Amino acid sequence: AVWPARTPSAQAPRLSRNFTYWAPGAGNGSLSGAWYRRNQIHLLGVLLAILGNLVMSISLNIQKYSHVQMAHREHPRPYFKSVLWWAGAALMAVGETGNFAAYGFAPITLIAPLGCMSVTGSAIISVMFLKENLRASDLLGMTLAFAGTYLLVNFAPSRSQSISARTVQYYFVGWQFLIYVILEIFIFCTLLYFHKRKGMKHMVILLTLVALLASLTVISVKAVSGMITFSVMDKTQLTYPIFYIMFIIMIASCVFQVKFLHQATKLYNTTIVVPVNHVLFTTSAVIAGIIFYQEFLGAAFLTVFIYFFGCFLSFLGVFLVTRNREKEHLPQSYIDFGNIPGKQMLDKIQPDSNGLSYGTLPDGSDSTKSQSGEKKEV
Repeated sequence: AVWPARTPSAQAPRLSRNFTYWAPGAGNGSLSGAWYRRNQIHLLGVLLAILGNLVMSISLNIQKYSHVQMAHREHPRPYFKSVLWWAGAALMAVGETGNFAAYGFAPITLIAPLGCMSVTGSAIISVMFLKENLRASDLLGMTLAFAGTYLLVNFAPSRSQSISARTVQYYFVGWQFLIYVILEIFIFCTLLYFHKRKGMKHMVILLTLVALLASLTVISVKAVSGMITFSVMDKTQLTYPIFYIMFIIMIASCVFQVKFLHQATKLYNTTIVVPVNHVLFTTSAVIAGIIFYQEFLGAAFLTVFIYFFGCFLSFLGVFLVTRNREKEHLPQSYIDFGNIPGKQMLDKIQPDSNGLSYGTLPDGSDSTKSQSGEKKEV
């Protein structure tokens, strides 16, 4: 038999289909109308996540503004008595609700990295309303974060799956997740031993504990949110025990996550904790989504590469926005009384940074504290 020869023109469509990033799979980067129609549900999750993060940015700046206002009052009140602070807290709850709902519509690997929008959004809002300085590194960081977000949205997994109770049960007893949980528990217990028994309070140890808990948080949040969404659109899933198991895991992991993150913010500068926590949290969440929900199953290599490149750009953007962003202290003026006959020098009297007056003078007592904190006799 004579096989018909394949002409180059006949082979071209097949070759082009094999070597382009829009090959069928869990992730694709096509910007065609078909891509948008196929990913409408995911885009709804993206919209909820972005809006949720922006609302949280607004809430943080409102609470910060309320603290600044109370600090300038002659008789400061507790922060929880401020209407403005409670308005910020209410907006924070709305933003978290939006993030929670987003996990019910889109993959973890798409929603988790969008946390960079909260950091960049907060920087923009602080410049507009709190009159903070806009630096060149802020502009570069925002540009990189937006570019990374664009790549994430277009190249994240587009594999649609309905999160029902049976789906969660199937993934929960899978050998991939069991190996992952055993390894995570071992690492967590090891770090907890060094933290509690050996007194090691390094920032990386604390934030790694937060990230390990965060992986369980995002798995359980997506399970709970997905089952609620499935219940609204199809059949109720709230009668299955797995729903309440995941709900308990979600609450417990959130509580301990906040505890370790609070310790890190007490010991280290927030401008260092925020970007490192974002990177570790996102990395842990992405790994959890890949292992538990198998979100990259069947994805093309180039799609995965561009997705992780988008993650890298967003990480770099967050680092640039938060870099050296601690509060700038202007050089404090001082009052120099010169040499006073018959009196010992009191050095320079510094303004009281905690009070409303310009400076603090001796009150007639036998001793006062100098700038260095040592007591000197008058």
